[in-house]
Amino acid sequence: MSAPLEQTAAVAACGIDFGTSNSTAGWSRPGQRALLALEDGKLTLPSVIFFHAEDAHVSYGRAALADYLEGHEGRMMRSLKSLLGTSMMDEHTEVAGRAVPFRALLAQFIGELKRRAEGAAGQEFNRAVLGRPVFFVDDDAAADQRAQDTLEDIARRAGLRDIAFQYEPIAAAFDYESQISREELVLVVDIGGGTSDFTLIRVGPERARQAERRGDILATSGVHIGGTDFDKALSLASMMPMLGLGSLLKSGREMPSSHYFNLATWHTINLAYTKKAWAQITELHRDAADRPKMERLQNLVRERAGHWLALQVEGAKIALSDADVAQIDIGRISAGDTVTLHRAELDQSIDGLVNTVEQTVARLLVDAGITAAGIDTVFFTGGSSGVPLLRERVLALTPQARCVEGDLFGSIGAGLALDAQRKFA
Repeated sequence: MSAPLEQTAAVAACGIDFGTSNSTAGWSRPGQRALLALEDGKLTLPSVIFFHAEDAHVSYGRAALADYLEGHEGRMMRSLKSLLGTSMMDEHTEVAGRAVPFRALLAQFIGELKRRAEGAAGQEFNRAVLGRPVFFVDDDAAADQRAQDTLEDIARRAGLRDIAFQYEPIAAAFDYESQISREELVLVVDIGGGTSDFTLIRVGPERARQAERRGDILATSGVHIGGTDFDKALSLASMMPMLGLGSLLKSGREMPSSHYFNLATWHTINLAYTKKAWAQITELHRDAADRPKMERLQNLVRERAGHWLALQVEGAKIALSDADVAQIDIGRISAGDTVTLHRAELDQSIDGLVNTVEQTVARLLVDAGITAAGIDTVFFTGGSSGVPLLRERVLALTPQARCVEGDLFGSIGAGLALDAQRKFA
């Protein structure tokens, strides 16, 4: 049972890693684990909300995913962080028959994250260091700043009063620094759900005692590519063709692709469920040269199983990080059918994305004026940093460096907690 909140406690500040796929919160105290348990003793809370249609109940995290997969009527939303920096951030979406601003949905999730952290800590948090990618928006400084300002406004709506920001890969470096006994030059590779971020930083026990660390940071960079982009690429290459992508109409023209791109992208899946989309899909079914594939698409939309399929693709991607073959059971939309995916298919589908990540890291080293031989350690964090092709390409740039895998889902949150202690204590 959680301890009661201590309203009058001394300065207490937390670190919050609001992630595209998973979120964490941490509170740094001597001799204790920084990360706080957020759901059934687990340190991560999947960044998912499910709004039940039959009542006003809202579920979060693993419970939200379970409610959706069990077939409860309602609306599931995931990857909300991906909206920051986009025009959709100022729009509304329909939830339980009413128009709700996307800003309000993000504030609702972050507010729940804050409440769970407080319940686990027995301590109210009004001060926090929030993690942010190096770039919310690539190649647009003004839009990037608007995205941070939007997140700050949302965090205040959720009940946080004093807010600071830290780049996510720098936070991961602080976590790594707390575990080493000598000075190192570290390349932090943080591949999250929505972005890939990199920092070249000097860390060590003596440096950890300094409040100001700007001089230790040699370079930072990032690109708006992450695990959800890998999921989308794999889905478009291997799953959407099973539903008609790339097939022909009776006229000989290729099937329009917009519905498939919506279904392969987490935050646009619900667009495939509108009356307009259904009318278009029905018309395409009549004009299709390969009707069985379109019937699978109709079944998927009729069952509102887009998020289910996206979860199957994500699971296959994760499985292919450790195995050469993975299977997806698509019986829910095509009775008795399975799809077999191979590591080579994953590699081929994400090759262009990984090339961009590789080039971004190479430019970072050039900009910092550091040769590969000067790097002591490559520190991997983020749930998608375990993708074999990506790790292989990055390590090829730094062949002499030691490879260290951090807590793929917790290093950033733990580092943000350390930073919060330094900034606010």
